[in-house]
Amino acid sequence: MASSAEGDEGTVVALAGVLQSGFQELSLNKLATSLGASEQALRLIISIFLVHSPKAARVIRSCASPAQNPSGASIPGWNTLDEAPTRRILAVAAEFSGYPFALFYRHYLFYKETYLIHLFHTFTGLSIAYFNFGNQLYHSLLCIVLQFLILRLMGRTITAVLTTFCFQMAYLLAGYYYTATGNYDIKWTMPHCVLTLKLIGLAVDYFDGGKDQNSLSSEQQKYAIRGVPSLLEVAGFSYFYGAFLVGPQFSMNHYMKLVQGELIDIPGKIPNSIIPALKRLSLGLFYLVGYTLLSPHITEDYLLTEDYDNHPFWFRCMYMLIWGKFVLYKYVTCWLVTEGVCILTGLGFNGFEEKGKAKWDACANMKVWLFETNPRFTGTIASFNINTNAWVARYIFKRLKFLGNKELSQGLSLLFLALWHGLHSGYLVCFQMEFLIVIVERQAARLIQESPTLSKLAAITVLQPFYYLVQQTIHWLFMGYSMTAFCLFTWDKWLKVYKSIYFLGHIFFLSLLFILPYIHKAMVPRKEKLKKME
Repeated sequence: MASSAEGDEGTVVALAGVLQSGFQELSLNKLATSLGASEQALRLIISIFLVHSPKAARVIRSCASPAQNPSGASIPGWNTLDEAPTRRILAVAAEFSGYPFALFYRHYLFYKETYLIHLFHTFTGLSIAYFNFGNQLYHSLLCIVLQFLILRLMGRTITAVLTTFCFQMAYLLAGYYYTATGNYDIKWTMPHCVLTLKLIGLAVDYFDGGKDQNSLSSEQQKYAIRGVPSLLEVAGFSYFYGAFLVGPQFSMNHYMKLVQGELIDIPGKIPNSIIPALKRLSLGLFYLVGYTLLSPHITEDYLLTEDYDNHPFWFRCMYMLIWGKFVLYKYVTCWLVTEGVCILTGLGFNGFEEKGKAKWDACANMKVWLFETNPRFTGTIASFNINTNAWVARYIFKRLKFLGNKELSQGLSLLFLALWHGLHSGYLVCFQMEFLIVIVERQAARLIQESPTLSKLAAITVLQPFYYLVQQTIHWLFMGYSMTAFCLFTWDKWLKVYKSIYFLGHIFFLSLLFILPYIHKAMVPRKEKLKKME
């Protein structure tokens, strides 16, 4: 065994040496050409290699010229991989490190003492944090330790909840302020926004744990923390490698069930989760390949060019439609890959179906079929970033019930989401558009449902494909319109693109917002309205 291990280590060192000489003699582009691969594919392979072999990573970094990230701090692995698309791929590749960790956990730690499991999750999460962000991992450490002190010193009080919310959000927003650039960057704030939701949810659940169980809703009873978590438990929950970088969100109670060996489909055995995990991984790789191949040809930067402005109006709209669909694939990739890790560990176990088949969707952030086929904005919202949306519904939207206004609660929830993403004006514009579109879509659906004429017209079978095509065109055109502000960040950029298509999205939906009530009044018979009131 020893000689085998030494042989493997020698192979890694030898491979690292070859890579070192290759980097010294060739540029990435030349090296990729010599291997018969694209430069982006080579960068992806190197990124994955770096994640799985720290020793090789040190060798490769040593032959790279010193560089700094946009925030000014040196980051391991940043030196030769400083282009934005590559850093995005590197972040995706880092998620693959969860698979060997998950396999190790399954085979050696699954039914071991809980403190060993917490230590393993903490150590691996810290390793991922250091690989990606270097010494800047202290930001997460500081917030986790302070959060533990808040829980212990303030107890199960509303003061602890408010202190947690204000401190964690203020720390995140300060991080956005001091590290923000005009482009998409992989920096410590990326996983920290995931951590912020975890710690706020932890404080709320701990607060609920001190209430009378009968005063809680069934959902609150499910998540309420009755015990007192230790620092090690909070650290393991926060640094769990399957969700540290990009999520998904899960509760402390669900995490503790994993650690205690309760998330299993067959009692006393390791979960039969390999096949479900590989299915999600394969799907994630499919989207990754598509995104990697198409990303050089469909970019948001093109929206800002004179060439885009010089094309006909219909072309500008169609490009925005295609780009709006495609740009979401990088998020789909990350969530599918990380979901596979969570499933492999057992964290994805979600009970059984009626026929007794195990469900592995507890950490699902994507409903891929719904995402690809549903022609409505609400369908996309329901299929996309599921766990984050569920978190906001549970801890923000439903907690604002005292306001007595559903639209106001929804608007404040979307405002929170916008700020949680960052301080750029584009986030606010994007979620403002989502709020507007959802309201209009609900009005239109209600009109069609309650109007006899429109209901009959919508039920004509032969016209269904035409309706579907029109809905999908409107859906993805204005999804792209909203994502333009989200991806271009700053007002000067998204404003330029919106001007080029004459603020089509705002004019279209604001007009419908005011017109649809009058159409509803004209087309819905009074008896239908009276029935609805009854």
